[in-house]
Amino acid sequence: MRLEEFIEDFERDEAADRRRLAREKSYEITDHLDDVEQQFERVVQGDSLFGSTAPEIFVGRSNYPDVSTGLLSPMDREADAAQFATSGEWYQQGLGVEEVLQRRTGLLNSTRSAQVNVRDVWDGFVGVQREVAIADQPVDVELGLDGSPEIDLSLDDISTPTGPRARATDATLAENPSVPRAVEKTLEDDDWQAEGAMTYLYRRGFDVYEINTILSAGALGRGRNRRLVPTRWSITAVDDTVGQYLRGSIRNAPSIDEVQVWYNEYMANDYWIILAPGNWEFELVELKAPGSIWNPDGGGEYYMAADSEGYTGRDSYVDETSGAYYASRLAVLERLADIDRQATCLVIRHASDGYWAPVGVWQIREGIRHAFEEGQPAVAETFHDAVRGLAGELPVSLGALRRKSELVTGVQSQLADF
Repeated sequence: MRLEEFIEDFERDEAADRRRLAREKSYEITDHLDDVEQQFERVVQGDSLFGSTAPEIFVGRSNYPDVSTGLLSPMDREADAAQFATSGEWYQQGLGVEEVLQRRTGLLNSTRSAQVNVRDVWDGFVGVQREVAIADQPVDVELGLDGSPEIDLSLDDISTPTGPRARATDATLAENPSVPRAVEKTLEDDDWQAEGAMTYLYRRGFDVYEINTILSAGALGRGRNRRLVPTRWSITAVDDTVGQYLRGSIRNAPSIDEVQVWYNEYMANDYWIILAPGNWEFELVELKAPGSIWNPDGGGEYYMAADSEGYTGRDSYVDETSGAYYASRLAVLERLADIDRQATCLVIRHASDGYWAPVGVWQIREGIRHAFEEGQPAVAETFHDAVRGLAGELPVSLGALRRKSELVTGVQSQLADF
Protein backbone atom coordinates (compact mmCIF):
# COMPACT_ATOMS: atom_id res chain seq x y z
CA MET A 1 0.00 0.00 0.00
CA ARG A 2 1.30 3.43 -0.89
CA LEU A 3 1.69 5.91 1.95
CA GLU A 4 -0.95 8.32 0.59
CA GLU A 5 -3.53 5.50 0.48
CA PHE A 6 -2.57 4.51 4.01
CA ILE A 7 -3.20 8.05 5.24
CA GLU A 8 -6.56 8.30 3.45
CA ASP A 9 -7.77 5.10 5.09
CA PHE A 10 -6.80 6.24 8.58
CA GLU A 11 -9.71 7.43 10.70
CA ARG A 12 -8.92 9.29 13.88
CA ASP A 13 -11.28 9.37 16.85
CA GLU A 14 -12.90 12.74 17.42
CA ALA A 15 -11.17 14.76 20.16
CA ALA A 16 -14.49 15.84 21.66
CA ASP A 17 -15.61 12.23 22.06
CA ARG A 18 -12.34 11.35 23.78
CA ARG A 19 -12.70 14.19 26.28
CA ARG A 20 -16.30 13.23 27.02
CA LEU A 21 -15.41 9.58 27.59
CA ALA A 22 -12.47 10.53 29.81
CA ARG A 23 -14.73 12.61 32.06
CA GLU A 24 -17.38 9.90 32.27
CA LYS A 25 -14.94 7.11 33.04
CA SER A 26 -13.03 9.01 35.68
CA TYR A 27 -16.28 9.31 37.65
CA GLU A 28 -16.93 5.59 37.17
CA ILE A 29 -13.55 4.72 38.73
CA THR A 30 -14.36 6.88 41.77
CA ASP A 31 -17.63 4.98 42.20
CA HIS A 32 -15.77 1.69 41.74
CA LEU A 33 -13.40 2.50 44.63
CA ASP A 34 -16.45 2.90 46.89
CA ASP A 35 -17.59 -0.58 45.83
CA VAL A 36 -14.11 -1.99 46.58
CA GLU A 37 -14.30 -0.80 50.21
CA GLN A 38 -17.60 -2.63 50.68
CA GLN A 39 -16.18 -5.73 49.02
CA PHE A 40 -13.21 -5.73 51.40
CA GLU A 41 -15.51 -5.67 54.39
CA ARG A 42 -17.39 -8.69 53.02
CA VAL A 43 -14.40 -10.93 52.31
CA VAL A 44 -12.18 -10.23 55.33
CA GLN A 45 -12.91 -12.51 58.30
CA GLY A 46 -11.74 -10.79 61.46
CA ASP A 47 -8.18 -9.81 60.68
CA SER A 48 -7.54 -12.42 57.97
CA LEU A 49 -8.10 -12.91 54.27
CA PHE A 50 -8.38 -16.67 53.74
CA GLY A 51 -8.08 -18.55 50.51
CA SER A 52 -6.81 -15.57 48.54
CA THR A 53 -5.04 -16.34 45.28
CA ALA A 54 -2.04 -14.11 44.55
CA PRO A 55 -1.19 -13.69 40.86
CA GLU A 56 1.43 -10.98 41.29
CA ILE A 57 3.73 -9.13 43.68
CA PHE A 58 4.69 -5.50 44.12
CA VAL A 59 7.91 -3.96 45.43
CA GLY A 60 7.99 -0.24 46.16
CA ARG A 61 10.98 2.07 45.75
CA SER A 62 10.47 4.64 48.53
CA ASN A 63 13.06 4.48 51.33
CA TYR A 64 15.21 2.01 49.40
CA PRO A 65 16.84 -0.26 50.64
CA ASP A 66 14.07 -0.53 53.25
CA VAL A 67 11.12 -1.04 50.89
CA SER A 68 7.45 -1.88 50.97
CA THR A 69 6.76 -5.35 49.58
CA GLY A 70 3.31 -6.57 48.66
CA LEU A 71 1.24 -9.56 47.63
CA LEU A 72 -1.50 -8.60 45.17
CA SER A 73 -4.62 -10.74 45.40
CA PRO A 74 -8.19 -10.28 44.13
CA MET A 75 -10.83 -9.73 46.78
CA ASP A 76 -13.42 -11.46 44.61
CA ARG A 77 -12.84 -15.11 45.43
CA GLU A 78 -14.78 -16.24 42.39
CA ALA A 79 -12.58 -14.25 40.01
CA ASP A 80 -9.93 -15.80 37.80
CA ALA A 81 -6.79 -14.52 39.52
CA ALA A 82 -4.67 -14.90 36.39
CA GLN A 83 -6.78 -12.24 34.66
CA PHE A 84 -5.59 -9.66 37.20
CA ALA A 85 -1.87 -10.08 36.41
CA THR A 86 -0.31 -7.64 33.96
CA SER A 87 -0.07 -9.41 30.63
CA GLY A 88 -0.01 -8.94 26.88
CA GLU A 89 -3.33 -10.78 26.88
CA TRP A 90 -4.97 -7.58 28.05
CA TYR A 91 -4.42 -6.15 24.59
CA GLN A 92 -5.94 -9.26 22.99
CA GLN A 93 -8.96 -8.84 25.25
CA GLY A 94 -9.34 -5.22 24.17
CA LEU A 95 -9.07 -3.78 27.68
CA GLY A 96 -9.29 -0.01 27.90
CA VAL A 97 -8.11 2.33 30.62
CA GLU A 98 -11.29 1.88 32.65
CA GLU A 99 -11.17 -1.93 32.54
CA VAL A 100 -7.51 -2.02 33.59
CA LEU A 101 -8.16 0.30 36.53
CA GLN A 102 -11.18 -1.74 37.60
CA ARG A 103 -9.15 -4.94 37.59
CA ARG A 104 -6.32 -3.40 39.53
CA THR A 105 -8.55 -1.71 42.11
CA GLY A 106 -9.98 -5.17 42.74
CA LEU A 107 -6.55 -6.34 43.92
CA LEU A 108 -5.64 -5.96 47.58
CA ASN A 109 -1.99 -5.03 48.08
CA SER A 110 -1.05 -6.69 51.40
CA THR A 111 2.22 -5.03 52.38
CA ARG A 112 5.15 -5.40 54.76
CA SER A 113 8.42 -3.53 55.05
CA ALA A 114 11.55 -5.47 54.22
CA GLN A 115 15.24 -5.06 53.54
CA VAL A 116 16.10 -5.69 49.90
CA ASN A 117 18.87 -8.20 50.63
CA VAL A 118 17.04 -11.54 50.32
CA ARG A 119 19.76 -13.96 49.26
CA ASP A 120 18.64 -16.83 51.52
CA VAL A 121 15.17 -15.62 52.56
CA TRP A 122 12.51 -18.22 51.71
CA ASP A 123 10.39 -18.03 54.85
CA GLY A 124 8.05 -15.47 56.39
CA PHE A 125 6.18 -12.86 54.36
CA VAL A 126 9.03 -12.16 51.95
CA GLY A 127 9.57 -15.87 51.40
CA VAL A 128 5.92 -16.34 50.47
CA GLN A 129 6.15 -13.34 48.17
CA ARG A 130 9.16 -14.83 46.39
CA GLU A 131 7.42 -18.21 46.01
CA VAL A 132 4.44 -16.47 44.40
CA ALA A 133 6.75 -14.60 42.01
CA ILE A 134 8.57 -17.67 40.66
CA ALA A 135 5.43 -19.84 40.31
CA ASP A 136 3.97 -20.46 36.86
CA GLN A 137 0.39 -20.05 38.12
CA PRO A 138 -1.35 -17.93 40.78
CA VAL A 139 -0.81 -19.35 44.26
CA ASP A 140 -3.31 -19.71 47.11
CA VAL A 141 -2.20 -17.89 50.25
CA GLU A 142 -3.63 -17.03 53.66
CA LEU A 143 -3.01 -13.47 54.79
CA GLY A 144 -3.12 -11.91 58.23
CA LEU A 145 -4.07 -8.23 58.10
CA ASP A 146 -3.69 -5.38 60.53
CA GLY A 147 -6.63 -3.01 60.32
CA SER A 148 -8.69 -1.68 57.42
CA PRO A 149 -7.20 -1.01 54.00
CA GLU A 150 -6.31 2.35 52.57
CA ILE A 151 -8.78 2.67 49.72
CA ASP A 152 -6.83 4.37 47.00
CA LEU A 153 -5.42 3.88 43.52
CA SER A 154 -1.69 4.26 42.93
CA LEU A 155 -0.88 5.37 39.37
CA ASP A 156 2.52 5.16 37.72
CA ASP A 157 3.70 5.88 34.21
CA ILE A 158 5.82 2.69 34.11
CA SER A 159 4.25 0.02 36.33
CA THR A 160 0.64 -1.12 36.26
CA PRO A 161 -1.67 0.61 38.80
CA THR A 162 -2.14 -0.90 42.25
CA GLY A 163 -5.28 -0.63 44.35
CA PRO A 164 -6.20 -0.74 48.05
CA ARG A 165 -3.38 -1.36 50.54
CA ALA A 166 -3.48 -3.07 53.90
CA ARG A 167 -0.64 -3.92 56.29
CA ALA A 168 0.01 -7.65 56.44
CA THR A 169 1.02 -9.30 59.71
CA ASP A 170 1.86 -12.63 58.11
CA ALA A 171 1.38 -14.78 55.01
CA THR A 172 1.22 -18.54 54.59
CA LEU A 173 1.20 -20.67 51.46
CA ALA A 174 -1.98 -22.73 51.16
CA GLU A 175 -0.51 -24.91 48.39
CA ASN A 176 2.82 -25.90 46.94
CA PRO A 177 3.71 -23.57 44.05
CA SER A 178 4.62 -25.03 40.67
CA VAL A 179 7.97 -23.62 39.56
CA PRO A 180 9.15 -23.98 35.93
CA ARG A 181 12.38 -25.94 35.49
CA ALA A 182 14.02 -23.00 33.69
CA VAL A 183 13.44 -20.78 36.74
CA GLU A 184 14.76 -23.46 39.07
CA LYS A 185 17.90 -23.59 36.95
CA THR A 186 18.53 -19.85 37.35
CA LEU A 187 17.97 -20.13 41.10
CA GLU A 188 20.37 -23.05 41.48
CA ASP A 189 23.26 -21.24 39.79
CA ASP A 190 24.73 -18.74 42.24
CA ASP A 191 27.28 -17.53 39.69
CA TRP A 192 24.83 -16.60 36.92
CA GLN A 193 24.62 -12.85 36.43
CA ALA A 194 21.13 -11.38 36.30
CA GLU A 195 21.48 -10.19 32.68
CA GLY A 196 22.38 -13.67 31.47
CA ALA A 197 19.56 -15.26 33.45
CA MET A 198 17.04 -12.80 31.99
CA THR A 199 18.01 -13.50 28.40
CA TYR A 200 18.06 -17.24 29.12
CA LEU A 201 14.45 -17.11 30.33
CA TYR A 202 13.45 -14.96 27.36
CA ARG A 203 14.99 -17.48 24.95
CA ARG A 204 13.08 -20.22 26.75
CA GLY A 205 9.79 -18.53 25.92
CA PHE A 206 9.17 -16.41 29.04
CA ASP A 207 7.68 -13.02 28.22
CA VAL A 208 9.06 -9.88 29.85
CA TYR A 209 6.07 -9.73 32.22
CA GLU A 210 7.07 -13.00 33.87
CA ILE A 211 10.75 -12.15 33.91
CA ASN A 212 10.34 -8.76 35.58
CA THR A 213 8.25 -10.35 38.35
CA ILE A 214 10.97 -12.96 38.98
CA LEU A 215 13.66 -10.25 38.96
CA SER A 216 11.62 -8.05 41.29
CA ALA A 217 11.47 -10.90 43.82
CA GLY A 218 15.26 -11.08 43.95
CA ALA A 219 15.33 -14.49 42.28
CA LEU A 220 17.86 -13.71 39.53
CA GLY A 221 21.55 -12.93 39.63
CA ARG A 222 24.57 -14.11 41.56
CA GLY A 223 23.62 -15.51 44.93
CA ARG A 224 25.41 -12.90 47.01
CA ASN A 225 23.82 -10.09 45.00
CA ARG A 226 20.19 -11.20 45.01
CA ARG A 227 17.96 -8.37 46.17
CA LEU A 228 14.36 -7.29 45.89
CA VAL A 229 14.07 -4.93 42.93
CA PRO A 230 11.36 -2.24 42.96
CA THR A 231 8.71 -3.12 40.39
CA ARG A 232 9.20 0.12 38.47
CA TRP A 233 12.93 -0.56 38.14
CA SER A 234 12.54 -4.22 37.23
CA ILE A 235 10.19 -3.46 34.33
CA THR A 236 12.69 -1.11 32.71
CA ALA A 237 15.66 -3.36 33.53
CA VAL A 238 14.10 -6.34 31.75
CA ASP A 239 13.01 -4.31 28.73
CA ASP A 240 16.50 -2.85 28.47
CA THR A 241 18.38 -6.14 28.98
CA VAL A 242 16.28 -8.13 26.53
CA GLY A 243 16.46 -5.22 24.09
CA GLN A 244 20.25 -5.21 24.24
CA TYR A 245 20.29 -8.94 23.62
CA LEU A 246 18.04 -8.57 20.56
CA ARG A 247 20.10 -5.65 19.25
CA GLY A 248 23.17 -7.86 19.43
CA SER A 249 21.36 -10.59 17.52
CA ILE A 250 20.76 -8.30 14.50
CA ARG A 251 24.10 -6.48 14.59
CA ASN A 252 25.36 -8.26 11.47
CA ALA A 253 21.97 -8.79 9.83
CA PRO A 254 21.24 -7.22 6.42
CA SER A 255 19.17 -4.06 6.28
CA ILE A 256 15.54 -3.92 5.21
CA ASP A 257 15.26 -2.76 1.60
CA GLU A 258 12.33 -0.32 1.71
CA VAL A 259 10.91 2.43 3.90
CA GLN A 260 7.95 1.08 5.87
CA VAL A 261 5.37 2.96 7.90
CA TRP A 262 3.39 1.01 10.49
CA TYR A 263 0.53 2.30 12.64
CA ASN A 264 -1.55 1.25 15.60
CA GLU A 265 -3.83 2.91 18.12
CA TYR A 266 -4.43 1.66 21.65
CA MET A 267 -5.98 3.38 24.64
CA ALA A 268 -6.07 6.72 22.79
CA ASN A 269 -2.35 6.46 22.05
CA ASP A 270 -1.36 6.67 18.39
CA TYR A 271 1.82 4.85 17.38
CA TRP A 272 3.62 5.57 14.12
CA ILE A 273 6.68 3.44 13.38
CA ILE A 274 8.96 4.29 10.45
CA LEU A 275 11.53 1.64 9.50
CA ALA A 276 14.10 2.72 6.91
CA PRO A 277 17.10 1.00 5.26
CA GLY A 278 20.33 1.47 7.17
CA ASN A 279 22.19 0.35 10.26
CA TRP A 280 20.38 0.09 13.57
CA GLU A 281 19.40 3.47 14.97
CA PHE A 282 16.41 4.20 17.14
CA GLU A 283 14.51 7.22 18.37
CA LEU A 284 11.29 7.63 20.34
CA VAL A 285 9.46 10.95 20.10
CA GLU A 286 6.50 11.46 22.44
CA LEU A 287 3.79 14.05 21.87
CA LYS A 288 1.59 14.71 24.90
CA ALA A 289 -1.63 16.66 24.53
CA PRO A 290 -2.29 19.90 26.45
CA GLY A 291 -4.97 19.45 29.08
CA SER A 292 -4.00 15.82 29.68
CA ILE A 293 -2.56 14.38 32.90
CA TRP A 294 0.85 14.49 31.21
CA ASN A 295 0.57 18.14 30.23
CA PRO A 296 -2.03 19.81 32.48
CA ASP A 297 -1.85 23.28 30.92
CA GLY A 298 -4.98 23.11 28.80
CA GLY A 299 -4.13 26.30 26.96
CA GLY A 300 -0.53 25.39 26.28
CA GLU A 301 1.30 23.58 23.54
CA TYR A 302 2.03 19.92 23.08
CA TYR A 303 4.75 18.62 25.36
CA MET A 304 7.43 16.90 23.29
CA ALA A 305 10.04 14.45 24.56
CA ALA A 306 12.65 12.45 22.68
CA ASP A 307 15.53 10.04 23.25
CA SER A 308 17.66 8.12 20.77
CA GLU A 309 20.56 5.77 20.24
CA GLY A 310 22.94 4.84 17.46
CA TYR A 311 24.31 1.54 16.22
CA THR A 312 26.16 0.71 19.44
CA GLY A 313 23.26 1.57 21.74
CA ARG A 314 23.24 3.79 24.82
CA ASP A 315 25.65 3.97 27.75
CA SER A 316 23.29 5.86 30.08
CA TYR A 317 19.63 5.97 31.07
CA VAL A 318 17.40 8.07 28.84
CA ASP A 319 16.71 11.67 29.82
CA GLU A 320 13.14 12.39 28.72
CA THR A 321 11.05 9.34 27.82
CA SER A 322 11.75 7.03 30.77
CA GLY A 323 10.42 3.47 30.58
CA ALA A 324 8.44 4.21 27.40
CA TYR A 325 11.74 4.26 25.50
CA TYR A 326 12.79 0.76 26.52
CA ALA A 327 9.31 -0.73 26.04
CA SER A 328 8.97 0.69 22.52
CA ARG A 329 12.54 -0.22 21.56
CA LEU A 330 11.96 -3.81 22.69
CA ALA A 331 8.86 -4.14 20.52
CA VAL A 332 10.71 -2.86 17.45
CA LEU A 333 13.72 -5.09 18.06
CA GLU A 334 11.48 -8.14 18.42
CA ARG A 335 10.10 -7.43 14.96
CA LEU A 336 13.54 -6.98 13.41
CA ALA A 337 14.88 -10.11 15.10
CA ASP A 338 11.90 -12.08 13.77
CA ILE A 339 12.74 -11.11 10.18
CA ASP A 340 16.53 -11.13 10.75
CA ARG A 341 16.98 -7.57 9.53
CA GLN A 342 18.20 -4.28 10.94
CA ALA A 343 16.86 -0.83 10.23
CA THR A 344 16.84 2.80 11.25
CA CYS A 345 13.69 3.35 13.28
CA LEU A 346 11.64 6.35 14.36
CA VAL A 347 8.70 5.77 16.71
CA ILE A 348 6.25 8.62 17.26
CA ARG A 349 3.83 8.21 20.14
CA HIS A 350 0.90 10.61 20.42
CA ALA A 351 -0.67 10.40 23.89
CA SER A 352 -3.96 12.22 23.36
CA ASP A 353 -6.19 13.68 26.04
CA GLY A 354 -8.27 10.50 25.76
CA TYR A 355 -5.50 8.63 27.60
CA TRP A 356 -6.81 9.98 30.86
CA ALA A 357 -4.96 7.81 33.38
CA PRO A 358 -1.57 6.05 33.19
CA VAL A 359 -1.76 2.25 33.17
CA GLY A 360 1.92 1.44 32.68
CA VAL A 361 4.33 0.97 29.79
CA TRP A 362 2.90 -2.45 28.98
CA GLN A 363 0.31 -0.73 26.76
CA ILE A 364 3.12 0.98 24.81
CA ARG A 365 4.93 -2.34 24.36
CA GLU A 366 1.77 -4.11 23.22
CA GLY A 367 0.56 -1.23 21.05
CA ILE A 368 3.78 -1.34 19.04
CA ARG A 369 4.06 -5.13 19.05
CA HIS A 370 0.63 -5.39 17.49
CA ALA A 371 1.31 -2.66 14.96
CA PHE A 372 3.55 -5.23 13.30
CA GLU A 373 1.10 -8.09 13.71
CA GLU A 374 -2.06 -6.41 12.43
CA GLY A 375 -2.25 -5.33 8.83
CA GLN A 376 0.45 -4.34 6.36
CA PRO A 377 2.77 -1.33 6.30
CA ALA A 378 2.63 1.60 3.95
CA VAL A 379 5.69 2.05 1.74
CA ALA A 380 7.43 5.37 1.07
CA GLU A 381 10.22 6.26 -1.33
CA THR A 382 12.47 7.77 1.34
CA PHE A 383 12.56 8.36 5.07
CA HIS A 384 11.96 12.05 4.36
CA ASP A 385 8.85 11.22 2.30
CA ALA A 386 7.54 9.05 5.13
CA VAL A 387 7.90 11.86 7.67
CA ARG A 388 6.31 14.41 5.33
CA GLY A 389 3.44 12.00 4.62
CA LEU A 390 2.67 11.69 8.32
CA ALA A 391 2.99 15.39 9.05
CA GLY A 392 -0.69 16.08 8.38
CA GLU A 393 -1.74 13.36 10.84
CA LEU A 394 0.42 14.60 13.71
CA PRO A 395 -0.74 17.21 16.24
CA VAL A 396 2.49 19.22 15.87
CA SER A 397 4.06 20.87 12.86
CA LEU A 398 6.81 19.31 10.81
CA GLY A 399 9.04 22.15 11.95
CA ALA A 400 8.42 21.34 15.62
CA LEU A 401 9.10 17.66 14.96
CA ARG A 402 12.30 18.51 13.12
CA ARG A 403 13.52 20.66 16.00
CA LYS A 404 12.94 17.84 18.49
CA SER A 405 13.94 14.73 16.55
CA GLU A 406 17.56 13.98 15.73
CA LEU A 407 16.55 11.47 13.08
CA VAL A 408 14.21 13.89 11.35
CA THR A 409 16.82 16.65 11.31
CA GLY A 410 19.44 14.19 10.11
CA VAL A 411 21.94 14.98 12.88
CA GLN A 412 22.22 11.29 13.70
CA SER A 413 20.79 9.71 10.57
CA GLN A 414 22.96 8.23 7.86
CA LEU A 415 20.13 8.10 5.34
CA ALA A 416 21.16 9.21 1.86
CA ASP A 417 18.30 11.67 1.37
CA PHE A 418 19.56 13.76 4.29
